[in-house]
Amino acid sequence: MDSFPECFSLAGRVAFIGGATQGIGRACAIALAQAGASVILAGRNDEGLAKALNELPCKAGQKHGTSCVDYASWTAVQQAADAIAASRTIHILIHNTGGPAAGFAVDANPTDYAKAFEMHLLSGQALVRAFAPGMRAAGYGRIVNIASTSVVTPIKGLGVSNTIRAAVANWSRSLASELAPFGITSNTVLPGYTATARLASLFKGKADRAGSTEEQITRDAVATIPAGRLGEAEEIAAAVLFLSSPAASYVNGVNLPVDGGRLAGN
Repeated sequence: MDSFPECFSLAGRVAFIGGATQGIGRACAIALAQAGASVILAGRNDEGLAKALNELPCKAGQKHGTSCVDYASWTAVQQAADAIAASRTIHILIHNTGGPAAGFAVDANPTDYAKAFEMHLLSGQALVRAFAPGMRAAGYGRIVNIASTSVVTPIKGLGVSNTIRAAVANWSRSLASELAPFGITSNTVLPGYTATARLASLFKGKADRAGSTEEQITRDAVATIPAGRLGEAEEIAAAVLFLSSPAASYVNGVNLPVDGGRLAGN
């Protein structure tokens, strides 16, 4: 292993990051760019991508870019990924996309599960199929999936998400075993309650259904966290940065909670 801090450097590496215009994805993009990686930002909105691209730190030798693609269509993701792989080797894949709508598992339509499966697992598989050959050839690859603590303990009212997140985590562990001989790792980060627009939307919906307020729902959530606060997107990104780096070469197939101790405290 390289010496510190070189073992955390991503100089010369190229990362593809989904959901990169806001929240955890955006924080990951900034963190990896700061570590020296060239970053390709993926998202559904050209305007948001352009704004995020302008915010990225850019050092000598870095070449950032964007990919406007909707993860709701795995075939669109496949086409976009194949086009990128034809011209650049992707060394780091951060598989991140918006979560399914809230609701109880028993009330969900089969189509709700099918849509979530396509967005989270089929699109992820399309990305891996496109980028894994380049990782193999380079002898270096990092696949990091952003999921949820619901992989370990389902969250009430997020039935479809609980199901799909668990599927992604086990898919990731399968990849970890299959790709390890080629210098490629596959890990899943499990964010806890993190201060993002997604969490604010979930808390608002929960408050509306309960006849409560977002402030009260937030207080109730914080009360379950030993750290006594919500997480920040940058804290999730720090874990992603580690798993993307040479320093994590022997960390493979793990589900890593970044949740302020919430799982440990329950």
